[in-house]
Amino acid sequence: MYIIGENIHIIAPSVKEAVKNKDTEFFKTSAIRQVEHGADCVDLNIGPQKKRGHEILPWMAETVQSVVDVPLCLDTTNLAAIEAACAVCKNQPIINSTSAEEERLEKVPLVAKQYGARLIGLAMGKGGIPIGADQRVEIAMEKLIPRMVELDFPVGDLIVDPLVLTVSGCQEYCPECIEAVRTLHYAWEPPPLTNAGLSNVSNAVPHTMRPLLNRVYMVMLMGAEIDMVIADPFDSPLMEAIRIVEGRDDSTALGRLYLKLYDAVQAMEELQPDDVDMDDPDQVDVWKTVEVLLNKVIYTDQYLRL
Repeated sequence: MYIIGENIHIIAPSVKEAVKNKDTEFFKTSAIRQVEHGADCVDLNIGPQKKRGHEILPWMAETVQSVVDVPLCLDTTNLAAIEAACAVCKNQPIINSTSAEEERLEKVPLVAKQYGARLIGLAMGKGGIPIGADQRVEIAMEKLIPRMVELDFPVGDLIVDPLVLTVSGCQEYCPECIEAVRTLHYAWEPPPLTNAGLSNVSNAVPHTMRPLLNRVYMVMLMGAEIDMVIADPFDSPLMEAIRIVEGRDDSTALGRLYLKLYDAVQAMEELQPDDVDMDDPDQVDVWKTVEVLLNKVIYTDQYLRL
């Protein structure tokens, strides 16, 4: 699993302060630690940064790649900032992102092609994010991919993000995103890659519950054969769940349940009660979480206690 480390994000007060002070050591340390914990790429999320983005993002890129030799994910809506950062990247960067909206789709892929970057394309058009998997795949097939073909941009360098939304308030989107990931692998030949912002599934959820939702959804997305995720490499249980699935490690009861869940999603089936030891609290928590993520049980902040 290709992990894009999410921990340099302008929404975090510490990152905002480090940007303000041009604290190079902060960003170097974060990048080194993320890579040490399993990140294959480092996301640099500076937000819109309309005034100084063209200065901030290339500075961050140079700072980070001075200490780690991994690709960077340039995460901003500021196209001038993306261009400036692409110009200094040592490895093939990922541009995050374009949508299927006309103005973005006209301009952003041109920059990606100019710099040989990979490009995340969001399954979102002028009308927002559709609920259904078929409608999200349709955006990729009718808008994103044709634009790449028009530009002679390698479809293999397009990364389609069907958009993970929070289980708290957008629960019906969660199973549809899984199915969109599955279907996108048949959208073109060669198919585009697929990506998801994993932690979005637990936005607006109590902090203590977020890791469980994230790692269970991760296993489900892996069953749909997702290629990469923007995620927290410091989340040890999450990284362990990924390791268990990739290595088919059935040495623990919880690991065997993760594998059953992965296999069920891969087979377009569902985890069954008989797969779960209902006397094991950890397994019960996974079962309840799966039911919520499949939109079979309504999410509440108390769902684990019901």
